[in-house]
Amino acid sequence: MKLRYFIPFMLVAFIGSIFPLVIMEASLETFDVVISLVVYILVPAVFFGYYFRKQNVPLSNVVFFKGIAKWLPSMAGIVLISILFSISIFWLQLYALLPVAPGLVSFFMEPIPIPETPWTIFFLIFSVVILAPIAEEFMFRGLLLKRLIGKTSVWGGIILSSFFFGILHADILGAFAFGVIASLLYLQTGNLLIPILLHMLNNSLAITLMFLAPPDWPTSISIMELSDITSKAVPNAILLGVSMILMVAVIIWLMRGLRKKTQEQAMDSVG
Repeated sequence: MKLRYFIPFMLVAFIGSIFPLVIMEASLETFDVVISLVVYILVPAVFFGYYFRKQNVPLSNVVFFKGIAKWLPSMAGIVLISILFSISIFWLQLYALLPVAPGLVSFFMEPIPIPETPWTIFFLIFSVVILAPIAEEFMFRGLLLKRLIGKTSVWGGIILSSFFFGILHADILGAFAFGVIASLLYLQTGNLLIPILLHMLNNSLAITLMFLAPPDWPTSISIMELSDITSKAVPNAILLGVSMILMVAVIIWLMRGLRKKTQEQAMDSVG
């Protein structure tokens, strides 16, 4: 099952799961649960299970606990910087779109509906914090990144895989930057568990803010109405400038010796 078959395979599984739900007139919450299970568990398990068996690569070669502890403090700092950058760059996206597509801006600002029942709230948290990071990191860093590096270059693979990762998120630029950092972490360590944990920490903080923080917190930069996009431009621009500098610093730090490490990992995989 080649990489180009992944999307058709996903579409077939997606349509195949929707059809019986429509016949049974299932609730929207049931739709959400079933689709999440198909997208984040069934399809990745079948696809990546086949991929690893065909390549004769044990999962323990790319997912392991050795060396994780020393990266945890750095990951905590990276997540904080990433969240601040995502908030401010999302404001910039809205600011740029407001004059030309106010309807699209209003759509992006629609609050995310929170499930009503405890079990669906639990499943939402479980999907966002556990399932999505695992499935997305296996796809974009574990498979797509290395394939694109082989067809282009190290930075070609990083940029392209991060671009594809970004366009699947509303916060395109923030997700792209996160993808670059996750890619660098994987290439530096050869351990897919590190970007998975980074992704989990990032999503945990984001969903904690969604459930526990007041809607208008922090008041100086929160965007609740269209008028906030321009009236709160200065603090958001300052936050963007500071967080962008920090993001660039993180990327430069992770770039150290990247080419040498990538070559060593390629030689190890050949050997």
